[in-house]
Amino acid sequence: MIQNELAARILEAVDANFDAQLAATIDLVEAPSLRAQEEPAQDLMESRMRDLGLDVDRWTIASPELNAHPGYGPSTVDYTQMTNVVGTYAPRTDTGKSVILNGHIDVVPEGPEQQWSRSPWDAAVNDGWMYGRGAGDMKAGLIANLFAFDAIRAAGLELTGRVHLQSVVEEECTGNGSLAALLRGYTADAVIISEPEEDALVRANVGVLWFTARIEGFPTHPREMANGFNAIDAAYGVISALRVLEETWNADRGNHRYFEDLDHPINFNFGGIQGGDWPSSVPAWCEVRVRVATYPGVTADDAWREIVECVDGATLTADGSRAFDVQLTRDGFYAEGYVLEPGSDAEALLEETHRTAFSRELTSFTTPGYLDGRVFVNYGGIPTLVYGPVSENIHGFDERVSIESIRKCTQSMALFLASWCGVTEAA
Repeated sequence: MIQNELAARILEAVDANFDAQLAATIDLVEAPSLRAQEEPAQDLMESRMRDLGLDVDRWTIASPELNAHPGYGPSTVDYTQMTNVVGTYAPRTDTGKSVILNGHIDVVPEGPEQQWSRSPWDAAVNDGWMYGRGAGDMKAGLIANLFAFDAIRAAGLELTGRVHLQSVVEEECTGNGSLAALLRGYTADAVIISEPEEDALVRANVGVLWFTARIEGFPTHPREMANGFNAIDAAYGVISALRVLEETWNADRGNHRYFEDLDHPINFNFGGIQGGDWPSSVPAWCEVRVRVATYPGVTADDAWREIVECVDGATLTADGSRAFDVQLTRDGFYAEGYVLEPGSDAEALLEETHRTAFSRELTSFTTPGYLDGRVFVNYGGIPTLVYGPVSENIHGFDERVSIESIRKCTQSMALFLASWCGVTEAA
């Protein structure tokens, strides 16, 4: 790691600019960026990158190459209206290692606003926490990337390695934003994704598949209900069959490194259900939206085949005839999991910078959630450090992120940048 005197200057620079960092985070949280509505928030990110003197590349992510890639998740929105923003720092003398600082701008829906204690778009700060949809996941991290980078300049130093600061879309539903950035040619010697990860490093991460199951029924009047077929009733049979598959996969966790000690690493979530047209008609259709997790090393194609076989079996009667029809449509993530193999130079350095910022050792853990780290590890072969601040209630009501954790993570990342890329005194 860099010398103590330089490290002290960088730590002090983060602290000196921290009020401005919190104000910038508030501005971004208060710019709602739900799926396909991210452009105003991306405007803010572009403006801040330009203020840092970065060479900004902003482009719509739609492309034939993206659609053809094996890691592409089928989309249900118009990508010709959705942009990634990447700001690039190119050193005067490029002698150090390069790095990508990645984060996603999109947030999940806020749910019923009356169940929040305050507006989900009001980035209130109270008792050491910042509240709001996306405060933790992951706008605090996005802004921390910018201020970690700027701390080098504020400390009177300049980096000697290339840096790409990325604000991407689609992390919450397909992962196609980071994949589009990789396909555009953005690579580096290491990646940091400042997701809310409890001041720890993610060691392994599940894959995720999204799909909709549409069950077809046969409508009749309730007085002739026995002559019809209730698609909603049948949907529960499909759900039950998938629950059995879920437990089968969980029972196999002992064969998957880093997942052996998790109680329930594979989760099938039934995230939406709707069906029928009229209370007094037997429902002719029902749609169930499903999110399925998979282990690293299991291909999306293999997992999909098991899902199709499972659902197909749920439609059969005891004599082997088909009781009803189900149509499965992939409509989001088609992503495979990953493992961050120990021993990289990037991880060793993060251990040092974390120790300096937090005065304790860096820990790692396995997460059953989706992360864009899979893009850079699986398709770029780049050591990817998913590492960021303590948060609570992400994807829930009253989402919040720890202010002190943001500060220390920013310090750790700034020290990483200086040590990884190298620094000289500013001219």
